[in-house]
Amino acid sequence: MSTEILGFPSGETEGSPSSGAAGAADAAAAPVLVGCSHGTNDVAGQAAIRALLDDVRATRPDLDVREAFVDVQQPEVADVVTHAVGPRAPGEGPGGQAVVVPLLLSTGFHVNVDITEAVSPEHEGRGPEHGAATAARALGPDPRLAQILADRLAAAGTRPHDAVVLAAAGSSRSGAARDVEAVAEHLRAHHDGPVTVGFGAMATPSVRDAVAAAREALGGAAVPGEATTAPGGGADAAGAAPSGGEDAPPRVVIAAYLLAPGFFHDRLLEAGADVVTAPLAPDARLTAIVLDRYAEGVAALPGR
Repeated sequence: MSTEILGFPSGETEGSPSSGAAGAADAAAAPVLVGCSHGTNDVAGQAAIRALLDDVRATRPDLDVREAFVDVQQPEVADVVTHAVGPRAPGEGPGGQAVVVPLLLSTGFHVNVDITEAVSPEHEGRGPEHGAATAARALGPDPRLAQILADRLAAAGTRPHDAVVLAAAGSSRSGAARDVEAVAEHLRAHHDGPVTVGFGAMATPSVRDAVAAAREALGGAAVPGEATTAPGGGADAAGAAPSGGEDAPPRVVIAAYLLAPGFFHDRLLEAGADVVTAPLAPDARLTAIVLDRYAEGVAALPGR
């Protein structure tokens, strides 16, 4: 697997069966939802992704929701897909179906290569007795992600005249940068001050360079020390809740375009900003996006 760093209908419809034999048949026929994230060694990050999938299960208890990863953690996405679409009992026809929903905020190598290969019928260990699988698109861009980011900025005490740097993990694939810029454009509708973009790896400008450029544009000097993330979404460089009104000097705020805490979020705290927001997950709007991507994937499966 690559170690490249990457850069987040949901209810029963009227008349749909929810119990009894018909409900059990529908549940059996529904494609497996495989929520595939990058993977992390950070315990809090693992818990945030697990909470997101738990919310998906709670919203759609009729679905079989499984967790998979492209790196760091196990099980690998291809193994989960193979098991999900494996052969049924003799005489019951081909295996089931699966939709892999990338728990990734942008299109990039992991979506275009790792996950695409994982759903291929030619993947090692699969044959005609296996069912079909497909990959949904990444969670972003989506206007709802910008809404979550705006809420994280508000929770961090961001003021209208502060400069915001949307910090994404980054990818070598140009499509990922376009996805992030699309979310930045949505975010500009929620924030009056300047909104620029920075990347953690594989793309430019780096988050640190974007923060420095934003501060230079404000005419200010860097604030010594590291920013911290406080409960409620953010803190200033001293760790206290942000304060001050319209007359206070503008600051540089990093909007963390990340699903969960972990290595990259820790690096954002060292990038020279005054405030760093909390990651996005869990959030009910993320749950809705996951289920929307799943529904799109289901529609793309053969026979649907």
